[in-house]
Amino acid sequence: MAIRRISSGGIYEQKIGYCRAVVAGGFVHVAGTTAQGADIPEDVTGQCCSALEAIGKALTEAGTGFANVVRVTYYLPDAADFPACWPVLAETFGDNPPAATMIECGLIDPKYKIEIEVTALAAEG
Repeated sequence: MAIRRISSGGIYEQKIGYCRAVVAGGFVHVAGTTAQGADIPEDVTGQCCSALEAIGKALTEAGTGFANVVRVTYYLPDAADFPACWPVLAETFGDNPPAATMIECGLIDPKYKIEIEVTALAAEG
């Protein structure tokens, strides 16, 4: 079985020893993803959009997209922040909503308000 690893060059990938996504067994497993870049938005909605953008890039590189996401997990330090993200998530997944779980927990850095992890079907072929 072939395994393909996709790196986004995020600051924690090399420090911790992981990659943004792994394509294996007919699926694309995207690691928990927080807001990316030098200017991390302070609000949860901005961070959600930034994380989804990084996830979208990994899915595209893997040859798939949000329409093929079958599972998503949201991690938030404050569950009360989650409703602010709902419109963004509904727009992102559209007519293809995945199975979902939201967990309230601490994240790697207090500046982060949301982390998102997805599993998608890999492109056939």
